[in-house]
Amino acid sequence: MLFHYHLWTPFVEETERFYQQLGFQVTQRIGRYEGAFTSFDPPLDWDDFREQPILFRIIEMKRGAINMTFGYGKKVMFDHIGFLVTEADRLQILGRAEAVGLTVQANERRTFIQTPFGFRIELQTHPDAVQSETGDQLLQLDIATSTPGLEKLLSQLLDRPVPEITTIVAERMHFRQAVFSGTPTLPGQDPNGLEVRTVSPLALISGRVRDENL
Repeated sequence: MLFHYHLWTPFVEETERFYQQLGFQVTQRIGRYEGAFTSFDPPLDWDDFREQPILFRIIEMKRGAINMTFGYGKKVMFDHIGFLVTEADRLQILGRAEAVGLTVQANERRTFIQTPFGFRIELQTHPDAVQSETGDQLLQLDIATSTPGLEKLLSQLLDRPVPEITTIVAERMHFRQAVFSGTPTLPGQDPNGLEVRTVSPLALISGRVRDENL
């Protein structure tokens, strides 16, 4: 299940505010302050630390079965997408990744596969990465890449069609659109240029989102 994306952004507070307005809850804030990584988790809010020179490494926000994270960067850069999988599936996917020569990084919590398209794929086996696996879902990500072949690679790795990811070829890699399930809303851009919209789950036809259901 596609459940996650991560980005770096100079618009940290603005990004948090945007997703809060869409019903996401902050579950974690970790930032570098006075030479050490420190937690600024809720119930703290920005009025408690806005004036402090904090470099946020990660802010995690959740809504249903959706998890999105971001940290401070000098420019907007999309880092990775994530799939929630079983341990058996994780091992099979890693075998396929190694068979096609992709670099794999694994630890107790997460596994990453480096792709040739400028971002990584996270494999997550811990159900606490989301609030509820049956809640609102990340239905689709539209990704621009500088070379074709991403959809084919994902299908090889996951051993199935991957309609959750759509692609176009562009001059640079960037995430273009994220579609969530839930109460339908009009499209809007987050502070990082990602178009975000929410649709009814019934808007899916063969894994694709119908615009007319907005």
